[in-house]
Amino acid sequence: MDRVRVLVVDDDPPIADLVATVARYEGWEAVTAHSGEEALRRAAAFRPDIVVLDLMLPDVDGFGVLDGLRSSGRMVPVVFLTARDGVADRVAGLTRGGDDYLVKPFAVEELMARLRTVLRRSAGPDFRRSVLRVGDLSLDEDTREVRRGEHLLALTPTEYEVLRYLMRRSPTVLTKAQILDHVWEYGFGGRANVVELVVSRLRRKLDATGAPLIRTVRGFGYVIRQAAE
Repeated sequence: MDRVRVLVVDDDPPIADLVATVARYEGWEAVTAHSGEEALRRAAAFRPDIVVLDLMLPDVDGFGVLDGLRSSGRMVPVVFLTARDGVADRVAGLTRGGDDYLVKPFAVEELMARLRTVLRRSAGPDFRRSVLRVGDLSLDEDTREVRRGEHLLALTPTEYEVLRYLMRRSPTVLTKAQILDHVWEYGFGGRANVVELVVSRLRRKLDATGAPLIRTVRGFGYVIRQAAE
């Protein structure tokens, strides 16, 4: 399957950029638009697989964008992401052809989970789950199950997020600062030792059922790669 293409429509550029960045971490292609007219132009050129759509736009509102997409014959799934939390808005969004409706403020993980669900539903049984693989290690982003071969691994939420980030970026070497910023954001004030502790615990769990996968690049950071033959 080709990479998923997502169009993010929001008149607040930081929100649009945040959603697009998270989508790119998923391995998707993402473009943004900040008005209704721009959204329709981008949709015609980009041909997205799914649209994240705000209702409150400076020209054509989100309902108008949805109507424009549908009148042009585009049955691309649409997930509304908006601050309008009234029941009437939710009902209108879904009855006029939207596929889901999420209210701001929102959690990006919930948004991505909803997007994956809508894509599976719209694409049918052939849509692939989001499964990351490095050698015989697999991480299912939908079920959060991690397996080494046939062995199901029990990871803490933090161990899971560190492993997920390493697998997403493999075979790129990641610095401790990058891992801190991605997993902990600003909560640990640059204390790299917490990364060392989590990676150490991960290694013990991964290496118990196979050859080492997480490598230390001295003076730089960590990388996860398939074990050498």
